[in-house]
Amino acid sequence: MITVNDRLGRMVRQAQAGGRVPAVSAALHRADRPLWSCTVGDTGNDTPLGPETVFRIGSVTKTFTAVLVMQCRDDGLLDLDDPIGRHLDLPAHGELTIRRLLSHTAGLQREPHGDVWDSLRAPGVAELLADLDRVERVLPTGRRYHYSNLGMALLGELVARLRGGSWAEVLAERVLAPLGLTATGPTPGDRAATGFLVDAYSDEAHPEPPTDFGAVAPAAQLWSTASDMARWAAFLADPVALDPTGAVLAPATLDEMRWPLTTTDETLWAAGFGLGLILVPQPQPQPQRVLHVGHDGAMPGFLAAVYGRRGGDGTAGAMGCAVLGSSGTGVPVFELSHQLLAAAAEHDPADVEPWRPGPPAPDHLRGVLGRWWGEGFEYVFSWHDGALRARGADDPAGRPPAVFAPLAERPDVFRTVAGREVGELLRLTRDERGVVVRMHWATYRFTRAQETFDRYDFRAGS
Repeated sequence: MITVNDRLGRMVRQAQAGGRVPAVSAALHRADRPLWSCTVGDTGNDTPLGPETVFRIGSVTKTFTAVLVMQCRDDGLLDLDDPIGRHLDLPAHGELTIRRLLSHTAGLQREPHGDVWDSLRAPGVAELLADLDRVERVLPTGRRYHYSNLGMALLGELVARLRGGSWAEVLAERVLAPLGLTATGPTPGDRAATGFLVDAYSDEAHPEPPTDFGAVAPAAQLWSTASDMARWAAFLADPVALDPTGAVLAPATLDEMRWPLTTTDETLWAAGFGLGLILVPQPQPQPQRVLHVGHDGAMPGFLAAVYGRRGGDGTAGAMGCAVLGSSGTGVPVFELSHQLLAAAAEHDPADVEPWRPGPPAPDHLRGVLGRWWGEGFEYVFSWHDGALRARGADDPAGRPPAVFAPLAERPDVFRTVAGREVGELLRLTRDERGVVVRMHWATYRFTRAQETFDRYDFRAGS
């Protein structure tokens, strides 16, 4: 009998062999199963390959820097729409906003001044900032997605200045330690795999030179294990499971980071970008959207893919996957994390929790429950999990409902806190007996019978 672990292990071995990657390390984290991990190949040095082997994770580093920026926002140290020059003394481009830099829509050129990939010499902080008047804004701000390591480097320096330490110190104190990511850091240590370039026309694997990214470290400097990165991916997808008190970041802030702000390719629309996070919708035969959230990474000799899974039947809580490889051309690494997540959800789905009766709706809201009509369409209002909810009567099963929270000072007024019309008010109107006879949601009138906008009641015929 083939177990799901056998299936996942075979997928890793196929990717390692097909992609000709000297070493691959993969791990899958989920709340309802033990950590799964698999390593295939050889480190290329005197250390054995195993789950403790560290790989360079490249641009996955950006997700950590983005979380640090959002921590600063939540602590009141900045606003996302602040120009970065309000917090850093810059010779140029200080008008670019923090939000645009986080979402790669600022239009800033990709790399710092100079041919850093020729020289493999990254600038220090002082040099990077001083040379800003020599770099281009290659697109108008907000025009479209344009990836920029330079932009993320500026955000890393922003965090360091606001917190009064280096970027690496702030990261260790505020993210790595609280989440128990003990194998993650800016240097490889003594258990690192060697990174290679594998020749296209022979089996030769040539080691790539080690690089230190200097002031651009917040964009691509980190090293880690697959198990640490699977845990990190799980945090990005389901923060409550790994950080129940919100010590690192509030769940609502992660929701904000996962909201798509731009597409990365206007021809395919296959991926989007939020605040420092790549968003990859998954093809799915079911109506509920499945989203993988995380980031890819590439540095000389290394590729990485780190993603958490949200939504869909079979998806477990805190489900995250990392695949790390020691070849700069081993492109199967990028798809393997998505494939492992999908295979785990399909062949070892999360257990179905039994439904159990709950408390009734409050007396003053029982008259709200049931079917209402608005804009000519039918909606169903219900009480579940301690909150008033609404769904379109014809909504597919996987579409999330609107959720309402009462305003303390106005008992018949609610704020939409999730789903359709989020942020808008729902107002109840009662007759002289206290019965709810009409509602207004986002100012649109809702009635028990279908009506035209000039109040023709189809049920009454008038």
